[in-house]
Amino acid sequence: MKNSEGAGREEQLSDNELVERLLSGNKRALARVISRIEGEGAEVPDIISQIYSHTGEGVTVGFTGPPGVGKSSIIAMLIKLYRGEDKKVGIVSVDPSSPFTKGAILGDRIRLADHFLDKDVFIRSMGSRGHLGGLAGASQLAGLAMQAYGMDVVLYETVGVGQGEVEVASAADTVVLCLQPGAGDSVQALKAGVMEIADIICINKADHPQAKGTASEVRSILEIGHELDPDAPMPPIVMTRGDNGEGVEELKQKIAEHREFLQESGRMKERHLASIKEFILSWTTNKMEKEIQERLSREDAELMEKVRKRELDPISAAETLYKEV
Repeated sequence: MKNSEGAGREEQLSDNELVERLLSGNKRALARVISRIEGEGAEVPDIISQIYSHTGEGVTVGFTGPPGVGKSSIIAMLIKLYRGEDKKVGIVSVDPSSPFTKGAILGDRIRLADHFLDKDVFIRSMGSRGHLGGLAGASQLAGLAMQAYGMDVVLYETVGVGQGEVEVASAADTVVLCLQPGAGDSVQALKAGVMEIADIICINKADHPQAKGTASEVRSILEIGHELDPDAPMPPIVMTRGDNGEGVEELKQKIAEHREFLQESGRMKERHLASIKEFILSWTTNKMEKEIQERLSREDAELMEKVRKRELDPISAAETLYKEV
């Protein structure tokens, strides 16, 4: 009964009180703030305005790659290394949602189970809810909340759906693309999209007979792409094993080296400005889309009927809605 009363009091806290508790290092307040962010309520802008000045210092790393490549296993090993340095670690792990029920299994939590009881590790699983780009809509804001709480490292894990997973580049300073041998990933790497945002290539399951061959093929592809931007460092290739941690120490070192390069070259500022622009555009577009959807379902049956009867073309109808919004 005591616990439910405590949870009830937590539920009744105002946004300002929750933010104060989050900034003071209250883990439950962090969870509640992220829940409110996920709820996409009217209070979200005020919450972000209060915590934003307390963000920006943490290391942010995004992991992307096809499903089953072992992203969660690598992240679990990486958490151990960061915790060995006494760093606080936050993880935003996104699983695919059902297009019908919008529910998600959130299976990545299972692979990170070893860290559940660590008070300085915070794992937040989210369903994608149909959001494209590999991350859930609230992922980046959840990462900001973790930074404001005091996390030294924030790790993002994408859904794992293919070449379109480029949104993680806006959320993280360093993007790790995980590939596996024997799955045709070296051919997929030729395609535009996710390959272009990778700062580090991780070939997982290094004990596979085709691992060295895959690394060689990917290296050849990277050399071709490097010609387009000779000033940028060519993404290093790291061989890892998520089951025993082999190569993960080297991966951690490459992440640190990439961050150092961004800071010394001035590219960190460029990356942050691009990320800010992308977020502002995304937030504005989403708000407009919701407003238009509400109008279509609420009051524009007559407009839709005109289009159906060919009295009005769909582009003119869209322009009408756009001008109204």
